[in-house]
Amino acid sequence: MRLMFIYWPFEDQGSGLVIQGYSAAAEALGHQVVVYGRENPKIPLNYSLDIESADAVIFIFEWTTDLWRADHLDLARLVGKVPRERRVILDGDGNYNDVISVLGDYNHRDAAASRRWIDVCDSLSDKICQPTLHPLRENVRTFLFYAYNPAWEVPLDFSDKDYDMIYLGNSKFRWRPMQRVLQALEPIREQVGRIALVGHGWDSLPPWAAYMRMEDAYYTDVPYLRKLDIEVLPPVPFNQVIGWMSKAIFNPVLSRPTFRHLRLVTPRFFETPAANTIPLFGLEEAYVQEIYGECALELVLMGDHAQEKILDVVRWPEHYADIVMGIRQQLAEKHSHVARLRELIEIVKS
Repeated sequence: MRLMFIYWPFEDQGSGLVIQGYSAAAEALGHQVVVYGRENPKIPLNYSLDIESADAVIFIFEWTTDLWRADHLDLARLVGKVPRERRVILDGDGNYNDVISVLGDYNHRDAAASRRWIDVCDSLSDKICQPTLHPLRENVRTFLFYAYNPAWEVPLDFSDKDYDMIYLGNSKFRWRPMQRVLQALEPIREQVGRIALVGHGWDSLPPWAAYMRMEDAYYTDVPYLRKLDIEVLPPVPFNQVIGWMSKAIFNPVLSRPTFRHLRLVTPRFFETPAANTIPLFGLEEAYVQEIYGECALELVLMGDHAQEKILDVVRWPEHYADIVMGIRQQLAEKHSHVARLRELIEIVKS
């Protein structure tokens, strides 16, 4: 089966590494995954404009329902050549919902924006999927989409680290969860080495924030970051993410408030355990256990004991290596790209 993903790709954020994993899994299973579009050497994906050969189309809607470098004619060709029952929508950010607002984070600014998003999805497909085990709408299917690739795994070795902590990801609606991590670090800051935040928006607004009226989404407390001597670095290409996470003893795994409310998974949920690092989960225990298994609960970074957990991980990371190996085994068995691709094909055929 030839699956065509409709996706707005980025060089330094988003789901590029995940899609590369799907392409490899498809080749191993005798299928093919392509991304609709022209070649872009800065974003190395398997591109194609050959709609005629597509057996199914998968719309990956994250921050927008618009098409990348395309127009209404492209959309007309896609829906004209591929029948409705062979179209699937992955609603990656949980926007196929009514307005949700949690701790300053929101999926839509107002009900009109929510209706527009839902109308676009409904016009394209009856197969609406979200990457959560707990969809709110009855007509939404669970399909986690983001997956784990054992080929990403880096051997665990904590003998030579540039940083004690790194977080890779944009600041968009993530200041509150990051603030909780930093507040746990503050009393023990002198006992922890270098800390870096890698991504857009941590020490200044990204260039598109004002244009899109999203200044509130990228709010951070820059003086507080300076007080804690936090290094802020520019984003890196998606195929360097795991290598960069591997520079630190531990990496927090965070989720923005609306994502926590919906229990969505994201690419970072599956990339971090593959890196040469200890993932520390700034998430509720039930959220962690349903994805990673019971063994991961020892790495939950919540409550009054968060600073003790951080210190213990920094001082004795080898102690936690077996837990990470157990997480990797769980993810390889239940959340691999091969398993996800088989599930996706069943959704297409259903």
